[in-house]
Order: sequence, then structure tokens, then C-alpha cells
Amino acid sequence: MKNDYITGADKSLKEVIKDVNLMPLLKSAVTACASDVMVEDTEGKILCRHGGPVKEAVFTIKQPMYLEGEVAGHIVITGDYEKKTRIRATAELLSEVLKIILQSNLKTIPATDTHKTVVNRSYEELLETNRQLKLSEVRHRELANTLEKEVQYRKDELKHAHAKLLHQEKIASIGQLAAGIAHEINNPLGFISSNINTLKQYVSKFREMLLFYRSAFEKEGLSSEDREASKQKWKNLKLDFIFPDVEDLVRESLAGAERVKKIVSDLKGFSHIDEANEADIDIKSEIERTLNVLTHEIPEDAEIVRDYQDIPAFFCNPAHICQVFFNIILNALQAKKEGLKLIIAARCLSNLIRIDFSDNGPGIPENIRNRIFDPFFTTKEVGTGTGMGLNVAYEIINSYGGAIEVESEAGKGATFSILLPLPQKVDDVSVR
Repeated sequence: MKNDYITGADKSLKEVIKDVNLMPLLKSAVTACASDVMVEDTEGKILCRHGGPVKEAVFTIKQPMYLEGEVAGHIVITGDYEKKTRIRATAELLSEVLKIILQSNLKTIPATDTHKTVVNRSYEELLETNRQLKLSEVRHRELANTLEKEVQYRKDELKHAHAKLLHQEKIASIGQLAAGIAHEINNPLGFISSNINTLKQYVSKFREMLLFYRSAFEKEGLSSEDREASKQKWKNLKLDFIFPDVEDLVRESLAGAERVKKIVSDLKGFSHIDEANEADIDIKSEIERTLNVLTHEIPEDAEIVRDYQDIPAFFCNPAHICQVFFNIILNALQAKKEGLKLIIAARCLSNLIRIDFSDNGPGIPENIRNRIFDPFFTTKEVGTGTGMGLNVAYEIINSYGGAIEVESEAGKGATFSILLPLPQKVDDVSVR
């Protein structure tokens, strides 16, 4: 706004506007964008006002008004911070209109007829200003609608990107499991295959011996030579060793098959491939299932201590929670190759479930502690970590209204604590 000075009699702002009805102008400003519009003198005394205080985040602009080259008061407009552009535009329009009114009133105070003429002209200008304000309101409303659609589009994009990251981390976890699971399955499959080959040889010898007996019994009787030959054949075929060994081979093979079955069952349970929806889960069972699929990652001399208290079921997507346990436990198992001690504690507090994973590894340096949940941040060598494990765990727990806390001291290990809120109960009914 240009500071056009008003010349005339030595009048205060209050005297100049006392006979002017400014309410239509102030109401128009409130209708356009503002929550509160007022005219005040240099001492801050309110001379005219429409609207009221705003409790939410606000934006305020204070525009000076001049009489005879000096500041005589201010126009103060307050409104929603998101409408600051419209508020500035309204302030400029309002100041121009008030400038005209002040000029007219100050010049026409001595003459009544002239005063009436100026008031009529000012009213017409006020109507024009109001029309422009309404047009501006329409334009800004259209802009707001466009902006709202853009914000929703970006939110949908972020949601899609997050879901994609979850899927990619799941694929990365399964890929990491593949080598270990293959090793775990190959061990029992190896001796099952070996046992079956041995049984095949044994069956061949049984068949040879049975055919010998059949041939001998088809005769009228066994001669002493036949009896001696059968004894020698029995000895040559080592049947005294084979008979008890068959039982061992079958028992070992069945045990190996059960081992493979359990590995597949644990892997299927971990992935929860048949459970796409949310359900009540047993936290302790899911932790144990995750430990089972990570057997190949557990160092031989590692000590895993379990401290489970009675905790209620938790309603969630089982695959998501297993993914969290997998990422945190895998980090702990890889923290120390020798002498690892991992303590897993689960307990129920007043209104939440707390699960602690404590290891005696090297700990987390203080200078990176606030970055460990950032996407793609990793301290592992290139090709050995995606940098998404802890970020995905954090996002999953956060989506259930929970939190992950970290305590660590260099050289003294680290503790990751998962906090999951329990549903509130109203008259013995759980409200999720």
C-alpha cells in the first residue's frame, strides 16, 4: 500500500470516522477470508471491529493508516494461517477503501452537502470492493480445492510407496532366509537320501536271500549241503548287521522328514501366507517361530535367554509383527559372532505390551543413534544390508500406535524395546 498522506484539519482518527458506518466493509472482509477485522488508533484502542479472537493457528497483518502525514491508527486483520495470501490481498483492498473514506471525511467535515456526496460515492466504491472480494473468494476456494486434491494425491502416493517398501523388505528377508533354510533342509534331506540308497541295497540282498530260500524249499527237502550254503550266503550278505541297521535307517529317515516338515511349517507360519487379515496373535509364539526360522543365523556358542510373562493376545496383521521380530532379532544375532548373549523379555504393563531384545554386542555409537531408523541407513558392508530393516520395523509398530525405544552404550550392547498399546476396555468390552 502506498502511504498517501491526507491533508486537512487537525483531526484524530476517531473524529474522522465517527459518522462513518464501517461495519459493511469489515463484514465483507470477514466473509472473504478473515476471522477478525478491526480499526484501532495509535494507542491500540479499538474503534471498530467485526469478528472475534481465534484459538487456532492464526495469521495477522497490521496495516498503518495516515492522517496529515502521520500514523493515525491501524487496520488489523486476523485469520487462518492457510489463508494468509487472501488476508494480505484483503488488507490491501480494505486499506485503499479506508483511505478514500478518510480523505473524503477529512475534506468534507465543514460542508454537509459535500459530505453526503462523498459518502454516496464511497458506498458505491464499497460495493465494488465487496464484489471484487467475492470474486477473490471464489478464486481462492477453487485454489483450495485444487490444493486439497493435490495433498490427497500425495498422501496416496506415500501410502503406496510405504506398502511397496514393506513388500521389498519382506522379499529381502525371504531372500536372506533362503540360503539358511536351504542349508537346514539339505542336512536332513542328505541323510534321508543316503539312508534310502542304503535301504535299496539292503532290499536287493533281502530279495537275493529270499529267492535262494524259495529255490531251496521248492525241492523235497533241504540237504545238508543246502543248509550249509544258506548259512554261508546269510553271512556273505551280512544280514545279521543289516536287520538291526534297517530299523535305525528308517527311524533316522522319519526323524529327518519331521525336521523338514517343521522347517517348512515354521517358514510358512513366519510368512503367514494364509493369514492376510488381522487377527489375535500370541506374541511369545511368534517370537519363537521367528527364532526357529533364524536357526541358521544363531552362532553355535550363543546363549538365548527367554523371560516371558503372561501377556494377552495382540490384534494385528501377524505377518507384519513377525517381520518386526525378524528384523530386530537378526540385527542382534549379527551383532556378535562369538560369545553372544541375547535376552528376550516380554511382559504386560498397565496399558501396553513391552518386548525387550537385549544383546551384549558392540552397541550403537552415539553419533549415529538418531539415524538408525532412517530409510536406507546401514553400517553393514555394501551388499549385506538394505538399510530398511529397522525403518520398516519402526513404521509397522508406529502404524499400530506403538513405539520402538533404543538404549545403547558403546561396548555394552543395545536394547530395543517394542511398546504395543492394548485396546481400551469399556464395560468389559475391548475397544480397538
